[in-house]
Amino acid sequence: MKTKLPWILTILLAIALVAVMVARPSAKPSAASTTSAGAKKVLYWIDAMNPSHKFDKPGKAPDGMDLVPVYDDGNTAATSTVSGYANVKLTSDRQQLIGVQTGVTEMRSLGRSVHTIGRVAVDETRLYKITTKFDGYIEKLYVNVTGQQIRKGQPLFSVYSPDLLSTQQEYLLAMRAAKQAPSLLAAARQRLLLWDITPAEIRELERSGTARKSVTIHSPTNGFVLNKIAVDGARVTAGEPLFEIANLDHVWIQADVYESELQFIRIGAPAATTLSYVPGRTWTGRVTFIAPTVDPITHTVKVRSEFENADGALKPDMFGDVVIQQPARQVVVVPDSAVLQTGTRSIVFVIKSDGTFEPREVSVGTKTEQVYEVRSGLAAGEKVVTQANFLIDSESRLKAALAQMDGAGGHQHGQ
Repeated sequence: MKTKLPWILTILLAIALVAVMVARPSAKPSAASTTSAGAKKVLYWIDAMNPSHKFDKPGKAPDGMDLVPVYDDGNTAATSTVSGYANVKLTSDRQQLIGVQTGVTEMRSLGRSVHTIGRVAVDETRLYKITTKFDGYIEKLYVNVTGQQIRKGQPLFSVYSPDLLSTQQEYLLAMRAAKQAPSLLAAARQRLLLWDITPAEIRELERSGTARKSVTIHSPTNGFVLNKIAVDGARVTAGEPLFEIANLDHVWIQADVYESELQFIRIGAPAATTLSYVPGRTWTGRVTFIAPTVDPITHTVKVRSEFENADGALKPDMFGDVVIQQPARQVVVVPDSAVLQTGTRSIVFVIKSDGTFEPREVSVGTKTEQVYEVRSGLAAGEKVVTQANFLIDSESRLKAALAQMDGAGGHQHGQ
């Protein structure tokens, strides 16, 4: 009897184990496990500790935990035109939970101001050096003070030139023999003109019939004497500068602009300058030149603007504040918080009419007043995400990565 007892106990234990297994629910998923409250379809199962591992059957993960079903939310297979991104759909509750905020792109008149310091300079096209084209001697100075204001046509000095005197005499002789040698008269007249003797002075020579010992040199412009070399009685040689005269009715302002701000400056752009010691007055002008080189020490570029200066208030070497305005233009703008800079590209999430968050690669330009200029990728009136876009960006990338692995390697089989 004692020898049969262990065998009886073993048979009873086996019967109990079979009864427990029969009573245990099947591991086969029920309808409830394949659908959610919204009758969603299970696409695959994943390891909760390693979501990149997918399984086409329920069961146990390698770590012993139950596999988690992934349901079709209507967006899993959504594709995007942006590489590495997928469209995303979020319920209103989830949007509220992560703090999604939105904005709208719009058309706006956009421009930017560049502020810098400028120095007043003489307009080089209105700077004159007074010389003679013949040798001679200064007989009389009519302007003999540096800084003196003069008018166009005003006498500067008179000069005696033996060469000029002999040429006048040759001209008078040629006049008397004009019938026999007209070419000599024309040659003598041309020589006088090349020496800057005016037609009016030649007519006076013809009328008087007497060669003048000296000739008077007149100012070619209104302006101020910046430099005076001429001295009464001094000998002068052809081409030697005797006066330097500047017309200051129109001046330049040379400003230094950082190379990073050059993108906002164009030839013809409006410029304005103010002087701290002349409060309440603003001079307006235009940018006329941008230097082709950069200063290697300051990394600035010379930008020249031109200004009218009829009253002479702007004097050479004055310093003033200069504002150069980028011409306003109608452009599409987007809130700057909507733009995600990834280092190589700029991404904006656009909210479509069906609630889909669509990643869009955009090209942005000028940034001002908390908005970016949009050069391409967006149109006016589109709704975009301005807050929580980092979280949406992460989910969009994750969906794209999962879809890529799904397409590349398929599902793994469950245990």
